[in-house]
Amino acid sequence: MLNRRDLLLAGATLVTTAGVARAEDWKKQYPELTFAVVPAENATGVSDRYAPFVNYLSKELGVPLKLRLANDYAAVIEGQRAGNIQIAYYGPASYSKAYLTGVKTEPFVTTRNNNGAIGYYSVIYVKADSPYHDIHDLKGKTIGFVDPNSTSGYNAPRFYLHKIGIDVDNFFGNSIITGSHENGIIALAKGTVDCAADWWNADDDSNLTRMVKKGMAKKEDFRIVFKSGLLPGSPYAYLSTLPAGLKQAIVTAFDEAPKKDKAAFDRLSDGKDKEFVQVSHNDYADIVEMIRWVDEQRKKRS
Repeated sequence: MLNRRDLLLAGATLVTTAGVARAEDWKKQYPELTFAVVPAENATGVSDRYAPFVNYLSKELGVPLKLRLANDYAAVIEGQRAGNIQIAYYGPASYSKAYLTGVKTEPFVTTRNNNGAIGYYSVIYVKADSPYHDIHDLKGKTIGFVDPNSTSGYNAPRFYLHKIGIDVDNFFGNSIITGSHENGIIALAKGTVDCAADWWNADDDSNLTRMVKKGMAKKEDFRIVFKSGLLPGSPYAYLSTLPAGLKQAIVTAFDEAPKKDKAAFDRLSDGKDKEFVQVSHNDYADIVEMIRWVDEQRKKRS
């Protein structure tokens, strides 16, 4: 015969089991998930960098994740708009563009660097043996931009140069869209452009240092002539329409990654990041305003 304590324990077990069952209901709706990354580097580089982490997420979430290699920033935005990409790694500007154009997406984490900072900078490189030592030396020259939806490679340089009195469209003689941060450095090395916009965290943590590690460039061949203010960290964002249980499972998996699979986590940044930190839309409010400003300037030129 069951006593009162046994009945209470049985009831608690039933409640817990029911709660777990409800939390797992999202797997019926999403038996597979797609994870996409904006093209900060070439497709092979993205695949090598993210494949271990995607495998970790698949294991933690209990459903297969497919890594989508996007051709450009817009492909990630449009993929989330269509609901085909459940998790995306954006730059602050591309997330803001998605938000401003009605994509139902929510940033949930970014990374903290090993030095404790959250965020990065936009810089403009020139060749070290060039005669350009200051941004003002580049008047009438050609600049390489990454993509109209890139933060450090397009929007931030336009915004921060404007702050010091430089109208990009009138100052530079020409601008070229290179398609990726790596392509920008390659174009600069070949002399296709006189300067190139890029991202930079620290002297040992930048797109350039990653390219050096892969044998694609020599660090001493380039120098920085302009640096923006601190930009918020690039966000990972999931669709706002995902079930609450799935959202929580994703956040938990990201949060626990540095301990549960340090090798996969370290691979994302070549060991330069310490941990994931949770963020919300409010952390990108200033970038949303920056994108509004850039878009207004575009409309004036058209």
